[in-house]
Amino acid sequence: MGAMSIWHWVMVGVVVLLLFGGRGKLSGLMGDAAKGIKAFKEGLKDDEKKDGPHDGVSSLPRTEAEKEELKR
Repeated sequence: MGAMSIWHWVMVGVVVLLLFGGRGKLSGLMGDAAKGIKAFKEGLKDDEKKDGPHDGVSSLPRTEAEKEELKR
């Protein structure tokens, strides 16, 4: 357990090859994750614009006092 055997280095090599080998698998995964996060944030911005209050009008229902005040 104290010394690192050949099997330890073989496993480290396999992990390194899986993460960094080939066509940049790790960078490709991180790029896809970044695109997903960006799309999620843009989706939230669109929802806020559609569902939020417009021109000072509250999205809450009016109370009876507010209805009476508007009638005057």
